[in-house]
Amino acid sequence: TDLYSGALFVQVCLGWDLYLSTVLMLVVTGLYTIAGGLAAVIYTDALQTLIMVLGAVVLAVKAFNEIGGYPNLEEAYLKAVPSKIVPNTTCHLPRADAMHLFRDALSGDLPWTGMTFGLSIMATWYWCTDQVIVQRSLSAKNLNHAKAGSILASYLKMLPLFLIIMPGMISRVLYPDSVACVDPEECTRVCGAAVGCSNIAYPKLVVELMPSGLRGLRIAVMMAALVSSLTSIFNSSSTLFTMDIWRKLRPRAGDRELLLVGRVVTVLLVALSVVWIPILQSSSGGQLYVYIQAVTSYLAPPVTSVFLLAVFWPRANEQGAFWGLMAGLALGLARMGLELAHPTALCGVPAPRPWLLADIHYLHFAVLLAAVTAAIAVGGSLLTPPGPPAQLKDLTWWTLSGEPPQPSVCGTSQGPPLGEEPQFWARVCAINAIVLMCVNIFCYAYFA
Repeated sequence: TDLYSGALFVQVCLGWDLYLSTVLMLVVTGLYTIAGGLAAVIYTDALQTLIMVLGAVVLAVKAFNEIGGYPNLEEAYLKAVPSKIVPNTTCHLPRADAMHLFRDALSGDLPWTGMTFGLSIMATWYWCTDQVIVQRSLSAKNLNHAKAGSILASYLKMLPLFLIIMPGMISRVLYPDSVACVDPEECTRVCGAAVGCSNIAYPKLVVELMPSGLRGLRIAVMMAALVSSLTSIFNSSSTLFTMDIWRKLRPRAGDRELLLVGRVVTVLLVALSVVWIPILQSSSGGQLYVYIQAVTSYLAPPVTSVFLLAVFWPRANEQGAFWGLMAGLALGLARMGLELAHPTALCGVPAPRPWLLADIHYLHFAVLLAAVTAAIAVGGSLLTPPGPPAQLKDLTWWTLSGEPPQPSVCGTSQGPPLGEEPQFWARVCAINAIVLMCVNIFCYAYFA
């Protein structure tokens, strides 16, 4: 998805062919990842984050000025209708609940029950177990650094609502014939996807609103963000394969062999990314964000369930986790297969879908999938012998010892024990965590 969104941005801004843009992104990212590794990814992330945020702020200010400020956004958005519509349909009309986070549990496109429970399950997977995030936390010098990184990420995570989502809505207001198109022929002409062109909302805003100099800066900013994201994914995926799979198959593999295998995995991921692009173009009604969340809801809940059981239930064991993950993966892939076989229909075209797709929202499916996985993992753990208690030290919430996980090695630096971190910075992190919680509660209440 990151590769496709980057290629789409280049296509809209520079007018290049989608696949030419894809090849460009892949060449730059592949060379960057293979040559630099994790250190290059982390250092460039720190610099690019500042550039990305500043560029997004400039664009958001200009976008709000175009419509007369935030007070005019809701009224203008609800009137943003394309000139060419499909007769006797309502596809062209904006949703009446577009300015609300919590929507009807049955008829809402993002039901509040799914947003509250399903999205929480998916968020736990991403922020607590995803290799891209965990790898950065584990690279921190000490616990306070890891906490501070999470706090900073939380502050940045609050910005997309105001710097990306609302400017995207403004893009529909300013360019309804492009961003809000519903006629298949018109959409194909505008963006090459018959199902819709909402994916071009943000790059369209960049191209149309920003002057030449700032437009070039913004393109550079987006390219930097996408290259950063892609390098993180490729680097983390190759690390997972080489360390968790290849070393099990070849325990005596040397560093040179592991490095070579990691680079081969990166190349294979690049090839798979290109092959998957046509599926992305036609999935989830042409809405990339919906596609990302839907696929995550099919694959992430089993990991979340097993992770939480492993942390908070000492009786969980390897057999229970394995069979829970296998069952959850099978169910998730079955739903994903149905989704790919029965894509969202074009506006005005009836297309009956299986009840599993038509009646169970993907966010609700995430809750069901997590529950089934947890039940199987618990059953499998209870039916098999527990692991030795000695192996649980420092691995569950109830068996934390506070001792260093391993003795220091000669020639390496050793940070202070967990309880001896500077208390001043520990308090700073705690205060900021409370502030963030209060701000988030306010935003949820205001936009509910």
